[in-house]
Amino acid sequence: MTGVVVQVSISPGGVPNRAIEEGSVTRTGITGDGWRHPAFHGIPKRAILLIASEGVDELAARGFPVFYGALGENITTRGLDRRSLRIGQRLQAGEAIIELTEVRFPCGTLNVYGAGIQAAIYDAHAQAGDPASPVWGMSGFYASVVEPGIVRPGDAVLEVMPSPKNATIRR
Repeated sequence: MTGVVVQVSISPGGVPNRAIEEGSVTRTGITGDGWRHPAFHGIPKRAILLIASEGVDELAARGFPVFYGALGENITTRGLDRRSLRIGQRLQAGEAIIELTEVRFPCGTLNVYGAGIQAAIYDAHAQAGDPASPVWGMSGFYASVVEPGIVRPGDAVLEVMPSPKNATIRR
């Protein structure tokens, strides 16, 4: 599984997140990113929110006024099949290695993009952890940071697997 970083985004809190030229990914998130609810966001298991651009494009085609960063994601990717992503997978984005920890539950903050957006990106099957859900991954995935590093638009996103010393690219 290989993709590319389309956008790296931060905000002072809430949505939308705005594009930056590069992000310094730390164990608690991207430097300069803030959260409206810091007791929930910005903890190590939810340090990064990753969303596939194809899902954002699908929502825009359905009439939702969304764009990359609108859903609060820190890293927007292209080429990663959201339906194939699983909790526990590790991805290298630029210099950073992240581990997917949970499917993002879309909160009421997203209501600014129109009624029905939560139902369009999240359902009971996704909530139950069922990747057979037709909306699996549309809401994004939270991730912890395994290896901090710099991430830039254009960087490759590669699936990695752990090894005794560090992560290696899965062939």
